[in-house]
Amino acid sequence: MGIFNKLFGKSSDDSEASFQPEKNVVYAPVDGQAISLKEIGDGVFSEGVLGPGCGMIPESETVVSPVSGRILTVPDTKHAVGIESDDGLEILIHIGLDTVEMKGDGFTAHVKEGDQVKCGQPLISFSKKKIAAAGYKDTIAVLVTNSEDYQKVEPLAHGSVKKGTALLKAE
Repeated sequence: MGIFNKLFGKSSDDSEASFQPEKNVVYAPVDGQAISLKEIGDGVFSEGVLGPGCGMIPESETVVSPVSGRILTVPDTKHAVGIESDDGLEILIHIGLDTVEMKGDGFTAHVKEGDQVKCGQPLISFSKKKIAAAGYKDTIAVLVTNSEDYQKVEPLAHGSVKKGTALLKAE
């Protein structure tokens, strides 16, 4: 949880899960193209500074929970969300590159810090059009921020994926 506090400095819905999560598996939070971290093209994410994971070029505009667990943080800017899975994975989903500068315009959070969520439950909606109009990329980073607790985190998908496709696995 420490990384989320460092990144965002802070802070119940019970929807039905649309799929049953497997242990230590992170599922695609949006429909779109799964890409490697290097393909994101941003130093912090591409170099794995915040942890291993992958990128997604979104085709849909609602990020759903990639795991069942608890919301650790949703910054006031609503461009990211931190989640701890029931299995102990800490996941950061960051929507867009430099979108923190949008100060929440174009983003709607459906959860808050402390909420319990089910895999597939909507977390944040965003406007691809507003992100583009502001001059930013809408590429999403999906990262495991406590990877030091695991031997490896490996990608399971590349290319076109739908919400709920197995994306990453920690072992």
